[in-house]
Amino acid sequence: MTTQQTAGIHHITAFVGDVQRNADFYAGILGLRLVKKTINFDAPEVYHLYFGNEQGAPGTIITFFPWSTGRKGRIGGGQVGITTYAVPAGSFGFWEKRLADYEIPVTHTTRIGESYLSFADYDGLRIELVEREDGAPSAWTFGGVPEEHAIKGFGGAVLFSTNPERTEDTLARTLGLTRIAEGDGYIRFRSGADIGNIIDLKASPVPHGSGGTGTVHHIAWRAKDDAEQLEWSEKVFGDGYQPTPVQDRQYFNAIYFREEGGILFEIATDPPGFARDEAPEALGEKLMLPAWYEPHRAAIEQNLPAFEVREIGVKKA
Repeated sequence: MTTQQTAGIHHITAFVGDVQRNADFYAGILGLRLVKKTINFDAPEVYHLYFGNEQGAPGTIITFFPWSTGRKGRIGGGQVGITTYAVPAGSFGFWEKRLADYEIPVTHTTRIGESYLSFADYDGLRIELVEREDGAPSAWTFGGVPEEHAIKGFGGAVLFSTNPERTEDTLARTLGLTRIAEGDGYIRFRSGADIGNIIDLKASPVPHGSGGTGTVHHIAWRAKDDAEQLEWSEKVFGDGYQPTPVQDRQYFNAIYFREEGGILFEIATDPPGFARDEAPEALGEKLMLPAWYEPHRAAIEQNLPAFEVREIGVKKA
């Protein structure tokens, strides 16, 4: 019997503060594309922003709920502790200089035989870059990030669990990821995709974090279509979890469940994607609302803070 396996990370969603600073960091500095500007469907007074590669392909998408008055969170158990981005081999020199130019402190770290550039965004979310051969090069350039050094998408993520033995079981038995290495206090898993495919689980329990600005809300795993998602729902339920009903997120369908180490997992469909309501060349340019919110567009737009995707100048010495 073939084990059902997710292709890897679909997206990662986090809480942040000021919306302009969020756009400045991920588009202006990291060079990602804003592929969708919409709202939190459960809280329409809050934006939901999606940043990724040129088309917002699964495995490249980081999403944010910017809330300027939100409480500060604390990174800890039950969360994605670090979001990993893959850049082409030979790109560390470019990124070290670029981050230094923007006065973003960087440290060099190693884990299971790989080197990383580690830093934090303006809200304290922990980010790292890793050089990898896998994954298609980016076709999107912005703000002085050339194609040969541009972020390809996720290298993966580092999970902090309050119960790593149970989380390990969920990754392997439920999601079908393959355990490939252990070292430096982490257990490494891999999926079959070439992006968003390496998951490192901290092997020792991590005390509970608290949700809020500067923390990841959930990590989403890929389902190839609606039919496979229903198979995932049955698999998750059969493994003792309580998946939610399917939620229509406009650009994918989603189910959610919380694994026993406290991390909120989502399984999201690859289609229909972000071009369902905007032309590919115009992604992220307008506020897009689902049909049930369109009658309230004027009030929603009036309530949301203005921001722009802009190039960020470097401070002169």
